[in-house]
Amino acid sequence: MAFRKHLAGGISVGAVSIALAALATPAVAQDAAADDVEATVDEDEGVIIVSGFRASLESATNTKKRADQIVESVTAEDIGKLPDASIGESIARLPGLTSQRLNGRANVIAIRGFGPDFSQTLLNGREQTTTSDNRSVELDQYPSEIVNQVVVYKSPTASLVGQGLVGTIDIRTIRPLETNKRIISVGARGSYADIGKLNAGSNELGYRVNGTYVDQFADDTIGISLAASYVDEPYQLQEFNAWGYNNVQVNGQDAALIGGSKSFVTSTDLKRFGLNGTLQIAATPEFMLTFDGFYSHFNDDQTKRGIELPLGFFAFGTTGDAATATVEDGLVTSGTFDNVRGVIRNDIFQRKADLYSFGFNADYDGDDGWHAMFDFGYSRTDRNELSLESYSGTGFNGPTTGDGAAASIGFVSGSTGTVFDPSLDYSDPSIIFLTDPLGWGGGTIPQAGYYNNRIIDDELFQFRTEIEKEFEGSFLRSVQFGLNYTTREKGLVPDEAFVRLPNGAFTASIPSEFLLRSTDLSYLGLGPIVSYDARELIAAGILELEPRVTSGPNAANDVLGKGYTVNEDLMTAYLQANIEQDVGGGVLTGNFGVQAINTNQKSTGFIFGPAGPQELTLGDNYWDVLPSMNLSLRLDSDWVIRFAAAREIMRSRLDDTRLSIGYGIDASVPGGIIRGGGGNPYLRPYRANAVDFNVEKYFGTGGVVAVQLFYKDIKSYIFNGRFNFDYGAFPAPTGADAYPNLPSQGTLDAPVNTGGGDLYGGELAVTLPFSNFSSALEGFGITGGVGYTETKVKDADGAETTIPGYSKWVVNGTAYFEKAGFNTRVSARHRSTFLGDFTGFGGSPTRRTALAETIIDAQIGYDFQPGSALEGLSLYVQGQNLTDERFASVGAARNQVIDYQIYGRRFLAGFTYKF
Repeated sequence: MAFRKHLAGGISVGAVSIALAALATPAVAQDAAADDVEATVDEDEGVIIVSGFRASLESATNTKKRADQIVESVTAEDIGKLPDASIGESIARLPGLTSQRLNGRANVIAIRGFGPDFSQTLLNGREQTTTSDNRSVELDQYPSEIVNQVVVYKSPTASLVGQGLVGTIDIRTIRPLETNKRIISVGARGSYADIGKLNAGSNELGYRVNGTYVDQFADDTIGISLAASYVDEPYQLQEFNAWGYNNVQVNGQDAALIGGSKSFVTSTDLKRFGLNGTLQIAATPEFMLTFDGFYSHFNDDQTKRGIELPLGFFAFGTTGDAATATVEDGLVTSGTFDNVRGVIRNDIFQRKADLYSFGFNADYDGDDGWHAMFDFGYSRTDRNELSLESYSGTGFNGPTTGDGAAASIGFVSGSTGTVFDPSLDYSDPSIIFLTDPLGWGGGTIPQAGYYNNRIIDDELFQFRTEIEKEFEGSFLRSVQFGLNYTTREKGLVPDEAFVRLPNGAFTASIPSEFLLRSTDLSYLGLGPIVSYDARELIAAGILELEPRVTSGPNAANDVLGKGYTVNEDLMTAYLQANIEQDVGGGVLTGNFGVQAINTNQKSTGFIFGPAGPQELTLGDNYWDVLPSMNLSLRLDSDWVIRFAAAREIMRSRLDDTRLSIGYGIDASVPGGIIRGGGGNPYLRPYRANAVDFNVEKYFGTGGVVAVQLFYKDIKSYIFNGRFNFDYGAFPAPTGADAYPNLPSQGTLDAPVNTGGGDLYGGELAVTLPFSNFSSALEGFGITGGVGYTETKVKDADGAETTIPGYSKWVVNGTAYFEKAGFNTRVSARHRSTFLGDFTGFGGSPTRRTALAETIIDAQIGYDFQPGSALEGLSLYVQGQNLTDERFASVGAARNQVIDYQIYGRRFLAGFTYKF
């Protein structure tokens, strides 16, 4: 294509920014939106010089303008100088995009109000394994310093392999031969969390360091780039969490009463090392070889300390005094609970992941209009998630008696959760023992904690080849044909154990040498609590593990049922025609084509029949045919009018297709019927027919106002439901002899494809340098957008329901000033109420309604100017979450608070130096 030939002569990007380096040809030619980027070229030198935040916005605007697809993008200068902890923070500021925070970090992205189940993330055009249970890439795995550009495709093309239903995120790293000069950059920053050191041994100060090296050799025929980043940063969290709410009668009124509380303070020590390298060899002017690799080591070590209280469900002997209660708006807002035996929790959550990604690309671009490409990608993630719970209290609670002192606890429930007033001092080690305070071990053998280690391996191979022919002077600019083969295997092995006291003891004192500084729960009214590290107690033999599973069928069924192996083989073929035609007053560009995908999916897991657990493999094979069209009318007056139509899919969550099924006979049906529950190895993708319409007006070199309208007719959706299922391959269930005509056709309660619904909305995207209106406003500008989405999707029973991650309103905005080296920015992002993803009991996913939130960040910095003795040095100070915004979720009613989490503000100071 023409732009590839233009790059063959070399493009140099300024030392302050490498914003355009990845705009040319990603490792896989995904019909790159940036292939026709418009930029200012120095005719004498043939180079592009860009620098500063304004230049990165100009690059993003030009990417949007010249793309044939509907895209948003953010460049390295924008990412690197925010500076964000990860690319997730940066792209959450793009129009129509936002994030969900986890422990104070933006780790997953919602596009057009929809969560990570509906979008796909690529690295240099290749699919990636993930550090989550889903296909969604957790973006805090990728340090911002090693990323050159991120492009978000909101409409697909036939040549976009690995597309999502609402969008596709392509992360791109540096291509050294496209920079055409040496770049050496180092940087460091320190961080401070103003919420303080909440747990003993935690920190409030952190740091990160990074470096980048890019160079060319052998007359610019060999290029090397290396980028590395190391992060050691703490995150702190104060949390209120409710078990749920119980419906009760109080003084003749129906009211919701807090059922229980499990609230923690969490201190996270996040260590992350990221390394990226690329080698490019221009074997001939027409033939380019590119090798690239990415490695990330991720260690998220959390200490969680708090108290679990059984309350309004009146379990474990708890009682309530209705005479002391008050009710407002259907909620019991104050009262007293008696005979409460709390569980003091000293828990550890460790999440370790190693992510490996390698790629090879051979690209031929001949002068005769023929282009050919071969690409290979490999990705692997090894992940361990250990949840270690440790319980202590005033005594053991057996099946008939409760030992130890019980508390009388007053409470006040309100908009931030519930505050308590207990009669006991939970920090007194003379009355707090290692034990089973609520008899969770069954009342005969104390359970002093629980060990849950989830071992996940995820591996993916991808092979792709493409041939393209260009045509000169024709309406048909070029035709592309390609084949792609992807094979992936993801498996989970659960390793779980009870935490016991040695020799069958019911209680044990906590040795004084293991006691740590008390953890302060005053924000909940609970005061300080006894604190220790359960790992040290296990190492010293004070606590011990009783395994529940090794790997065989003799383990506990509930543990085996969590394990699975899922295999996917996808063969994709595509044909795409690219067009370009002069029309009156402008140019019509675009593409149309079709993609066909054959999917062969299998799942191996345990079924639970009368003879015990048995391993079985089931699966399915199916086709998806995905036509697409993108048209852009580019008028000479700087108006661009776009229309896109496509058939779109997003494959289901991998864990939804697991094979883990328990089943039996439902005798309430005459003649009997087999009913079961588990995963669904026959699950098909989400599918939709989509239409987009954009009107964009461009101003000068970096301004744009765009109105973007979209509609998706969802044909197939995925919900949990009951559907017909053939148990012919399964052993006969227990009691089958009593039903001689028992049919093999039964039902299964599992994720199922249902009829869909509608998704539609609009976005307003704005980037305006104020210098376009007056030279007196040089350096000032704004960028951002607002998105509105409506959806009507029906579940398996035909009822309208909420889509996970869906927000009706998404708003992002940044106001900036940048001139003479000085730069300052204030950024805000808002999302309305949405169904958020949380981690439930045993690591299983759960969803709750998260309340609207608005996050405000700000930065001020100075770049030393050319001629200065400190030229190349940039200094900055930044504040994150300046308004101390909470993260909250609620239950059946708005005043039934389930989660209320405070992360505090973060302040950062740092520098970058570029040679």
